[in-house]
Formats: sequence, structure tokens, C-alpha cells
Amino acid sequence: MSNHQIIQPVVDLLGQPDGPRERQLIWGEQVTVEDENNGWAQIIATKDGYAGYVPSAALGPAVQVTHWVSALATHVYTQPDFKSADLRSLSFGSQVQVLSQTDRFTETPEGFIPSSHLSPLETQLVDPVAVAELFLGTPYLWGGNSRLGIDCSGLVQASLLACGLPCPGDSGPQERALGNYASPNGSGYLRGDLLFWKGHVAWVRDSETLIHANAYRMAVALEPLQPAIDRILDQGDGPVTAHKRLF
Repeated sequence: MSNHQIIQPVVDLLGQPDGPRERQLIWGEQVTVEDENNGWAQIIATKDGYAGYVPSAALGPAVQVTHWVSALATHVYTQPDFKSADLRSLSFGSQVQVLSQTDRFTETPEGFIPSSHLSPLETQLVDPVAVAELFLGTPYLWGGNSRLGIDCSGLVQASLLACGLPCPGDSGPQERALGNYASPNGSGYLRGDLLFWKGHVAWVRDSETLIHANAYRMAVALEPLQPAIDRILDQGDGPVTAHKRLF
């Protein structure tokens, strides 16, 4: 086994070589490589223990990352100049190694990133719902974990990791691992609560509104809370299975 990191902006994590996408990994994320064969690496993601396969070309040697992308997305430029050629786009949560920094631009081994788009690795945000709100309008993508496309559990995970809170990658394990069941005695809905269905999860934004990545809108969207519960039931996806309180 060996330690590596992702060196592509986004890469699909597959259940088997050439198989369907299970989740995604983004630039700088740390992984353990268990095996490599025919251009495929069998890996385990450090952030959540998710296992699967990625192309070997998506991996590079692990380096000491120092900062993370705290803007929804950013560009990496060839020079410390926004008019210079851009090399790639990085999504929220991507991790980089900083070599030097000025007020305007930060130098990394891959190029220059606007300094205002980066935060030191130890920086933790405090409101996961506010993180989810950054992603409003992001296209829905089954198994997605980036600004280019994200699903319900990917949104919850990105929100919690940015706040320094561990989180599994899929909604089923999230339901089992996160928070405590809210009181059944009508304690109402509070910002930061999570509602779970079989195969789906949503943040409570306030007592009357959900924010979630959903296939109904094909985007991260706000939706009235009780009408959303009714809609999901009416479309055949079942009732709420858990109302969890994290804070």
C-alpha cells in the first residue's frame, strides 16, 4: 500500500474498473493505493474510507498540502495575473500546497491561484448550511462531489467537511452516523437539521425551507419543506426515515 493524492480537478471513483461512478474525488484529496493493474488503481479515500477504482493517471505522489479552496471554484493560472492563461479549474474543497503568497496571488507547484480563494488547511467554517448555500444552482449529478455536479450526500459531506466534521460519502451511512434523532414531540425544524429518505438527504435551511441537491430540480435548490416531503412521498420515494439533529 502507498499514499497518493488526486492530481485531476475531478475524477470518478468507480466500483470496478470501467464500472459506474460511485462517488468522486477532487484535486489534492489523499488516498491509499492498495493495488494497481492495467492502468487502474484500487484506492481508499482518506477523508471517509470510501473504496473503489480510479485511473492510475489521476494519482500523483502525496505532498504536504497546506491550503484548501474555500471559494465555490477557482482557476489556476500560469502567472500571477488574471489575464494569463488558465490551466484548470478547481472546486470548493480542493487541497493545494502553497509555495509563496501575496495579497493577490498564491504560488503552488501547479500554478497561481487568487489568494482570496484559499484558506489555510486548519481553517474551519462554522455553518454547514451556509456552505450548502454556496452550491445553489450547481447541477445535480449522481455521485457528484464538485461544483461541476453534486448529489444530495455529496452536498452534505462537502458542507460538514468544510466545518471540520467527519462525514461518510453516501446518505445511508450518513443517516446512521450523523447526529441524534430530533424529539418526536414536535420540536420543529431547526437550521442544520438533516432529513433523510431512503436514498436521499436534505438540509433544513430554516423551519420552512430545505436545501438539497435533487433530481426533481436537477440542481442544488431551495424547496418549501412540507411540500417537498409531500412531493417525495407522492412520487413514490417514501416517507422521511429520519430527522437528525447535529447541533
